[in-house]
Amino acid sequence: MKKILLPLFLCSIVSSCVATKGKDGEPGKPGTSSVNNTPDSSAKPKFNENLATKLGADKYGMKAYTIVMLTTGPTKIEDKAKMGNLMKGHLSNIGKLADEGKIIVAGPFLEKNKENYRGMFIFNTKSKEEAELWVKTDPAVQAGVFSYEIFPWYGSAALPMYLEHHKEISKENP
Repeated sequence: MKKILLPLFLCSIVSSCVATKGKDGEPGKPGTSSVNNTPDSSAKPKFNENLATKLGADKYGMKAYTIVMLTTGPTKIEDKAKMGNLMKGHLSNIGKLADEGKIIVAGPFLEKNKENYRGMFIFNTKSKEEAELWVKTDPAVQAGVFSYEIFPWYGSAALPMYLEHHKEISKENP
């Protein structure tokens, strides 16, 4: 009988400790992660109406953007110095558009693809016409090194928020 009671007793102690969920052993209240003292990931964050309004979010926290896919253009430039200057202008223009809040995401693709896409922009506008005006300010587009295709897109309204932190994590700009 003692052989049966001891394992049952140990199991009940272990299960009561495991079943406790919450901060400081208080059942029913969200706990915090011991790793970084953040709220339990199962707890739903509180809706922030001011932030949603500021970001232009709909009831799902989403909004319309415009994606521009850069493709290889008809112009081939063999002069490395000239091409280098065009790429410096391309990157400078991206930075300017980002500082103005017009461009949310920009970057090259890391491998060739069947669509011949070279890179992409996500513009903070639902207007294809406005996005086209902005992409045409790119010196590499103006020179014909890049062409482009434009697509409407629906994504998280919080997407622009990552830009404020990007400068904190980059040691150099390309």
